[in-house]
Amino acid sequence: MEATTTSPPPTVVPAATSSPVPKGPVAFTFADGRLSFAYPEGWSVKHEQVSASPAVETATVYNASGKEQINIYYSQVGDATAGPGTRNVVETDPVPGLTGASVPTPHSSFFVDRTESGAQYRMGLTPGLPVSPEGQVQYGLVKLGDRILSADVLFTEPRFEGDEAAQIWYWSDEGRALKSVLMSFSYR
Repeated sequence: MEATTTSPPPTVVPAATSSPVPKGPVAFTFADGRLSFAYPEGWSVKHEQVSASPAVETATVYNASGKEQINIYYSQVGDATAGPGTRNVVETDPVPGLTGASVPTPHSSFFVDRTESGAQYRMGLTPGLPVSPEGQVQYGLVKLGDRILSADVLFTEPRFEGDEAAQIWYWSDEGRALKSVLMSFSYR
């Protein structure tokens, strides 16, 4: 008689692109009706239509305690800047709701830029990968139709004592909630 062994059921490990969607997300849609995103229940959005022609809109996402978390700029006018330095990417994932709306596909990215003045941790939407396959630091705004978009998490104080502390924060409830907002952007 042969002995049979049973394997434990396989463990399901979520992919790196899966972010927990906060309970009861609330949708926000910009004035043109094309761009939207979701934020956790209990959080809020302050929206301002700065100009109708050319279209310029801003939105600030606040957490449940009223702290500014994400600044969003959506407009028909914009400017991009670049600077020297190196970039180390903690994580970057394509945003499903923006796939096909912009080339390259926008990503939700968390990275650190290092310059002579020190390290600056950044999290937000990037136009494609934050570092090209050739190793070049990518700068620019996300282009959607006749508009541009930027969405950046606000790190207003010296936030992290180093890369390890930044990674621990990124995988915390707060970091995952902010990523879920960035991953929820959709354009139709």
